[in-house]
Amino acid sequence: MPIDLRSDTVTRPTPGMREAMAAAEVGDDVYGEDPTVNALEAEVAALFGHEAALFCPTGSMANQIALQLSVPPGAELLCDADAHVITYEMGAAAAYGGITSRTWPAVGADVDPDVVAGMIRPDGYWAVPTRAIAVEQTHNRGGGGVIPLDTLRQLRRVADEAQVALHCDGARIWHAHVADGVPLASYGALFDTLSVCLSKGLGAPVGSLIVGAADKIERARVIRKRMGGGMRQAGVLAAAGRYALSHHIDRLAEDHAKAARLAEAIAPFGVLAAPVRTNLVPLDLTKAPMDAHALAAAARAEGVLISVLGPRTARLVTHMDVTDTAVDQAATTLTHILRA
Repeated sequence: MPIDLRSDTVTRPTPGMREAMAAAEVGDDVYGEDPTVNALEAEVAALFGHEAALFCPTGSMANQIALQLSVPPGAELLCDADAHVITYEMGAAAAYGGITSRTWPAVGADVDPDVVAGMIRPDGYWAVPTRAIAVEQTHNRGGGGVIPLDTLRQLRRVADEAQVALHCDGARIWHAHVADGVPLASYGALFDTLSVCLSKGLGAPVGSLIVGAADKIERARVIRKRMGGGMRQAGVLAAAGRYALSHHIDRLAEDHAKAARLAEAIAPFGVLAAPVRTNLVPLDLTKAPMDAHALAAAARAEGVLISVLGPRTARLVTHMDVTDTAVDQAATTLTHILRA
């Protein structure tokens, strides 16, 4: 089997997770009668200190529903230019929500609250009004960077002063929690809505949740059905998520250590794009003798799979299915290729 460093979404359920899925008590979730889904939603809401949560089949759907809760058609969302919600979600904010967006320059986790505050457009003046700000924790194209808690608190103040909503695309917020030791409830207290993913890093086969106030989640349930996300005996999937929450959060520190080892091996070649904080290792090949596609092809030929994010941008991601031995083998392979 190749060493797959493309993403932490490629993991497979562990034996224990499969047992939990097989034993799950189920019902019809559209009727609100799946006990395992209901338990998962209550558990995740409590972790973040919110009233309610809603289980969705994908992170993109969770994000887009959350945005529709805060931004009416024709109004504006502010986010960074590399944000997942506008980069990797197929234009859904505009296509499904009628949401217009405006971005600050891509800076990963180094968000400047003053820049964001200066971009907010109030009602009137025949301008599109800003209704929400979205940030990403951790930041995917920002190399797994963690937005500091103090920065998020400043953004909360900016949002409050402007009377706009603050959304967190928290697909990998579990990594931020482990890396910085910030309680999940402390993150939850800062956001009107969050989306949190169970299939990135935590190893569940599918699923994300929207977290927020009870009235928002009731509206979210309607939007989810409208978007085709109403599920039936989804407890089989929710059971995987509950198992992941119980068994796979603390172990994320192992993935961070593996990523740090990869980064240390690659750093001498001048292609490390940013300091590695979590499980993502970003590569900038601008000054390298080969581009991202060439590096990926050479690595694949030697049994290592990596992601190509752009002509000169690549990424390595550690996860629970990559062993310590595999990390060492990948480091040897990549350094051999970069040295050639």
